[in-house]
Amino acid sequence: MALVNEHYLKLQKNYLFADIAKKVNAYKVANPKARVISLGIGDVTRPLVPAVIDAMHKAVDDMAHKETFHGYGPEQGYLWLREAIVKNDFLPRGIRLDPSEVFVNDGAKSDTGNIGELVRWDNSLGVTDPIYPVYIDSNVMCGRAGVLENGKWSNVTYMPCLETNDFVPQIPDHRVDMIYLCYPNNPTGTVITKEELKKWVNYALKNDTLILYDAAYEAYITEPHIPHSIYEIKGARKVAIEFHSYSKTAGFTGVRCGYTVIPKELTAVTIDGKERIALNTLWFRRQCTKFNGTSYISQRAAEAIYSPEGKEQTKAVIDYYMGNARLMYDALKKLGFRVYGGVNAPYLWVKTPDGVDSWKFFEQLLYGAQIVCTPGVGFGPSGEGFVRFTSFGEREDCKEAMQRLAKWMKA
Repeated sequence: MALVNEHYLKLQKNYLFADIAKKVNAYKVANPKARVISLGIGDVTRPLVPAVIDAMHKAVDDMAHKETFHGYGPEQGYLWLREAIVKNDFLPRGIRLDPSEVFVNDGAKSDTGNIGELVRWDNSLGVTDPIYPVYIDSNVMCGRAGVLENGKWSNVTYMPCLETNDFVPQIPDHRVDMIYLCYPNNPTGTVITKEELKKWVNYALKNDTLILYDAAYEAYITEPHIPHSIYEIKGARKVAIEFHSYSKTAGFTGVRCGYTVIPKELTAVTIDGKERIALNTLWFRRQCTKFNGTSYISQRAAEAIYSPEGKEQTKAVIDYYMGNARLMYDALKKLGFRVYGGVNAPYLWVKTPDGVDSWKFFEQLLYGAQIVCTPGVGFGPSGEGFVRFTSFGEREDCKEAMQRLAKWMKA
């Protein structure tokens, strides 16, 4: 008989956002006339920009003619898109990559979840806390996280990001094999300076540690001194894999496209310590076996983001969402909340009032003001006492949500 992978049984019954959806749907069934405003799950609301739509229409037309039809594409992604990525996302920042170091995917979530296949299941793991749930759950699935003890996994080093340390995680005082970093951060909306990021790279170089760096929200950075890529730091090519997404940058949550960078200098050692293996080569082999490539239409859409029109139009959408963030930030501060993020990221990390726990405050907002947020504890133990708001809603919904919140607090 087939035996189940019992590591899956260690997972929480539902993924965080599935739990939220279940609770919200139950409320809607009981209150069919209520208009719920969702500021919780980070899905976008603005339509794809004209440059992207035009490119997709043309790509669809290409598929209708024998001369321009595209079947299986390269598993790594079409060269014309990878060249556009190198030219536009890295060269302006003084970062030189070869297109063969870029792997186009169907969104960063897939690669952040699958990248652990490159290394042994018994590598130790380090995460900032709170953290995007996929990082932990994907490692639970293969047994790397260990066992759950008092809300924490036994093989995971947690690096708390708290008000008391200005949300700057402390570098471990011991060696860790793999470390996940996400900046701008999801869920806290905070960022890391070049000086702090350099400390992490130096730690990785010293300890032979692999950094998995999620830069999905780098397009939202507004302050010039904040790094957009870990490869802005000298030596990072030897220790880091970087993930990028078009989901929040260009509204591709339903189109599905992103990319991962694995430099050729990056290696991991065999268990006997006698040989170092290039992870770029291994990931290419993995993709050829398990992935048939991102669709031609999606890749043409991504390419259009880098056109002059695409850049201008995409920036306007990002500015719209960041306008929402400013509106919400100001309103929440005026109401007396302690608020973080919202300056270089589309997320606001809000401390619950009077020590109310995260899930209770989530329910209070849902039932009292018909507003959906995300309970901070769902992102990890250090998220307790906070909730996350996203700025991806419509402007009028963001305004109304803040008005509802003010009215509810006065009631």
